[in-house]
Amino acid sequence: MTIHIGAEPGQIAETVLLPGDPLRAEWAAKTFLDGAECVNRVRGMLGFTGLWNGHRVTIHGSGMGMPSLSIYANELIRDYGARTLIRIGSCGAMQGDVGIRDVILAMTASTLSTPSRGIFRELNFAPCADFGLLRAAADAAASRGLPHHVGGIYSSDVFYDERPDLNEQMTRHGILGVEMEAAELYILAARHKARALAVLTVSDHLLTHEALPAEARQSSFGDMVEIALTAAFA
Repeated sequence: MTIHIGAEPGQIAETVLLPGDPLRAEWAAKTFLDGAECVNRVRGMLGFTGLWNGHRVTIHGSGMGMPSLSIYANELIRDYGARTLIRIGSCGAMQGDVGIRDVILAMTASTLSTPSRGIFRELNFAPCADFGLLRAAADAAASRGLPHHVGGIYSSDVFYDERPDLNEQMTRHGILGVEMEAAELYILAARHKARALAVLTVSDHLLTHEALPAEARQSSFGDMVEIALTAAFA
């Protein structure tokens, strides 16, 4: 048991999927895991552990933004022994050839700052995914015939962005999409020698201003869960 996670020792699996929304964690656990049991309710951040194809998996909410994810990822790795952490969430597309509902597999995650920024001081650390997870996720997406893209993303530390100039530079330099958590996850995984990946579904488009209808988001979220689970145990 930690400050933010009420699970007992042994209740968290080595493989953890991290949606931001705790209610999505509950939905994913009940939909994809056998025998899913709730192992955390502290501050309403739900976590569940069960079996997928015989493998133990925990699906745990991480909240919004890098500071929130940093709390849960730190405790999951350091106190509960999590070794594979996969973020599953939504993002905004930043390239014309990336469509709504497409899947983005984040090879790298650029950012202005993260909770780990103070450690590196003047160094610009380059957060990246685990290659084995990345390759397995790309294979899983391809085998399902899902449109997917592998490349860099941008982890923003604000949701209501007022830097159109920065967005223009992200697009100019080939950044596929923007979200708010992956960079810190990748840094923590590197620090603790764990594996990490972000599997993202495009829900909005910064260039075309399209948006995925609310009723379609859950089915698209299911594709991410399947890709993440397949990649984790490839």
